[in-house]
Amino acid sequence: MVVVYTAVGETLLLERLRPVFWQSVTGSLEWHNETSEDAARREVYEETGIESAAGWVDWKISRYFPILPAYQDRFAPGTRVNQEHMFSLQLPEPCSVKLMREEHSDSEWLPLTKGRDRVWSWTNRAALDQVAALRA
Repeated sequence: MVVVYTAVGETLLLERLRPVFWQSVTGSLEWHNETSEDAARREVYEETGIESAAGWVDWKISRYFPILPAYQDRFAPGTRVNQEHMFSLQLPEPCSVKLMREEHSDSEWLPLTKGRDRVWSWTNRAALDQVAALRA
């Protein structure tokens, strides 16, 4: 998971197509030798069109959660728990977003606290809380 946010405390959320819910940037490792950091950077670019060399933080936090039945086909047979690594990307200000239309229908920049109330997953709320606490 990557929490993309600005210096003034706005976060970027994406509205997922199916099932419909709001989230930060998420994704999976695509290659056996891809690192979590490489995957985070790739997913931010693929899902938003945002490229940035600066502003990245690897929080060195992993969270585990059960995989929803709707997503079982994305994982190896028998995999029931997903490991999610937390990253953040701070940008100077909100920017335009080029959505990956196969996955997301909308995007919105909003204050971190409002973002926390909009996201569906507990891991996303926890990540937004941590970024907000860093700014406090």
